[in-house]
Amino acid sequence: MRIVSSLLVVLAFLVVTGFDSIQAQGSQAQSGPLRILVIGAHPDDPEEACGTMAKYIALGHKVKLVSLTNGDAGHYNQGGGALAQRRTKEAAAAGAVIGAEYVVLDNHDGELMPTLEVRKQVIQLIREFKPDLVFTPRPDDYHPDHRNTGLVIRDAAYMVTVPNVVASVPHLSKNPIFVYTYDHFTKPTPFVPDVVVGIDETIEKKVDMYDRHESQVYEWLPYNRNQLDQVPKEAAKRREWLGTVIKPSYQDIAQKYRSKLVELYGQDKGSKVTFAEAFEISEYGSRIPKDKLKTYFPFFE
Repeated sequence: MRIVSSLLVVLAFLVVTGFDSIQAQGSQAQSGPLRILVIGAHPDDPEEACGTMAKYIALGHKVKLVSLTNGDAGHYNQGGGALAQRRTKEAAAAGAVIGAEYVVLDNHDGELMPTLEVRKQVIQLIREFKPDLVFTPRPDDYHPDHRNTGLVIRDAAYMVTVPNVVASVPHLSKNPIFVYTYDHFTKPTPFVPDVVVGIDETIEKKVDMYDRHESQVYEWLPYNRNQLDQVPKEAAKRREWLGTVIKPSYQDIAQKYRSKLVELYGQDKGSKVTFAEAFEISEYGSRIPKDKLKTYFPFFE
């Protein structure tokens, strides 16, 4: 019995520590383009990482964007199926800006729960796409759909490697690397970036993606923030206005994490980045050995 107990302890240790490192090191042998999955709660949530996604695509890597809900509650005078269809079309147009497929699942907006059913949807998504990296919100946020998206993806991590879970879809031989997108929430723990990517050359594409989500950026969100009267009526002026709304957040990230930018890019380039996106590597997926970071984030000299 002592032998069995000792073996169980060793196996547990490998799962918690070494197993992830072994998986990550094994994945270094992969050749060809990276496969990157970005999962958000609503159509327009994956855009949080899309300055970086545009850079991946420009380098020849494969990116897929996913919304776990259809967005059918995100408006003040529209809703239901008509709004869901509108937002699905907006998402497709946004994905086309950077050349990414954009998938919208038919779960109700405002009602997403980390159920077994949704977990199975996520496991199937991940297995079918076979990503090297999965970008996701952290499971702490002001919106319950955002929180539950982060939680259900965390619950799906590792389970994607278990053959008898969602057995109709072949399991993965290694756990992907899971990456959290930036947020400003501090409880229970603040966001601590492992990677900060300069997006000066793709910030306009990022704004263009948001511009395609007309129902959100020009209607619902301004209404919800009592700013609807600030939105210009003419399309070109609206797009210009939108840039003034969106860009400051990514300037703030660059300033906040300037030391990390300098660490990754070097003093000269890192000090000149104006706009940035920040990411934290989740401990629930495969880990990236420090000397292999640039294999998965191929933007640094």
